[in-house]
Amino acid sequence: MQHHNLRENLKVAALVEDTITKGQGHLSDTGALIINTGKYTGRSPQDRYIVEDDITRDTVDWGKINKPIAPEAFAGLLEKTLAYAGGLEEVYVRDAYACASRKYRINIRVFTEYPWQNMFAYNMFLRPDDERITNLISDEWTIYAFPGVTADPAVHGTRQDNFSIINFTEKTILIGGTAYTGEIKKGIFSVLNYVLPTRRNVLSMHCSANVGTKGDTALFFGLSGTGKTTLSNDPDRRLIGDDEHGWSQANVFNLEGGCYAKVIDLSESKEPQIYRAIKFGALLENIGLKEDGHTPDYEDDSITQNTRVSYPIYHIDNIMYNSRGDLPRNIFFLTCDAFGVLPPISKLTAEQAMYQFISGYTAKIAGTEAGITEPQVTFSACFGAPFIPLHPTHYADMLGSKLKESEQEGEPINVWLINTGWTGGAYGEGSRIELAFTRAMIKAALTGALDDVPYVADPVFGLQRPVSCPDVPNAMLNPRDTWRNEAEYDKAAQRLAQLFHNNFANFADQADEGILSAGPKTAVTQ
Repeated sequence: MQHHNLRENLKVAALVEDTITKGQGHLSDTGALIINTGKYTGRSPQDRYIVEDDITRDTVDWGKINKPIAPEAFAGLLEKTLAYAGGLEEVYVRDAYACASRKYRINIRVFTEYPWQNMFAYNMFLRPDDERITNLISDEWTIYAFPGVTADPAVHGTRQDNFSIINFTEKTILIGGTAYTGEIKKGIFSVLNYVLPTRRNVLSMHCSANVGTKGDTALFFGLSGTGKTTLSNDPDRRLIGDDEHGWSQANVFNLEGGCYAKVIDLSESKEPQIYRAIKFGALLENIGLKEDGHTPDYEDDSITQNTRVSYPIYHIDNIMYNSRGDLPRNIFFLTCDAFGVLPPISKLTAEQAMYQFISGYTAKIAGTEAGITEPQVTFSACFGAPFIPLHPTHYADMLGSKLKESEQEGEPINVWLINTGWTGGAYGEGSRIELAFTRAMIKAALTGALDDVPYVADPVFGLQRPVSCPDVPNAMLNPRDTWRNEAEYDKAAQRLAQLFHNNFANFADQADEGILSAGPKTAVTQ
């Protein structure tokens, strides 16, 4: 981009100063920068597009998630973006990269309209030192994020005036009509979810990861509200990263350089590491404030439920400073089951792991909608459907190959399904599983305390649940025993099993018999 005033790679203090001077934000009581992203306080998945061309035409899994757009429409919007940027007094530029493994590194140059967007890029991507900036191949991938640029649906073929477009041929991401910073982060994640599996033989994953004192790596998959960030931030284990990772033949590595955490209902007692990371250099988005105008009110959802903070990973004390770990020994799939029928912990076979991975199940409660008390079921393939350009079975096959390879080598990887949702009944009848119990179950899995205990197969879901676990009541481990009315439990279990089947019908044509047989059984009598 040619511009008379490119503000390149400014220090965080300068970006904060520019944001405040321009009246776009102010400081919190702990020194974090507070901004409002405007009309959009979350991603707009219906307005995400991939340019359909010779590279993507026969490889992308086109549909409701991966929506095609013509190269001509992209070219028109790029021209409009560059013309708009040329009329601004200044444009902010950030040189960065993704992938903490040098072998798989992808360089990025980010152009933004606002200084705080540039600060977000600094926080979330990996930060090259001064020498690397000088030698950076900065045009490998380019991001243009200009909220002031809008599309004309009649001309550009978009749904409405905001857009996020990935062009794999031009190695460019265009973002316009929205200032929500998450579009920047997830744009590059979508790119990596295409490039790493197809060209680098690396499984890209929407998960958090940490490392124990013995060097054992654990992965945590889960959708929003399941506890992925909370459970991976463990004071006894070092954090690799909280959201996006690659799994190569050699190691697990972070794809990014920061954390983008939800802060609704955040408290120091429940999530001390995240709470303490919100200091100078952190960026708070769409947060409500207390009467003094500077103290965040984390319970305030008047702007959005999706209140967020971004910060560089070094704001967390207990981290892996190279953002890499050895190959995983334990994998946790987290689900918040509002039906209250899944065991709080169970062990999966390789085929069950692939089935659950493709399903990506959780259930949410629509608490903001009056009168709705039924669980709202969510299936998100690979625990990250909005960001995967390839068919979900492509990622599941890679996972299955790694699991089976570990078995052949005599060091099988343990895969666990953890229910962080309800017990003793569904939402409204039962109670949420206590975080202390969930932590105890994960600790037991990580330390090998569950290696030699007996397991029992769940008759509906086929999951192997332990009959005992240190520091967890035995009665809790069998969800049917926690319900007052076992017949009601059976009905709820069958209903959830059918929902699994209905969802998996979308993938059955590309899944083998082993995966298909790993699903829950309907019409089972207890």
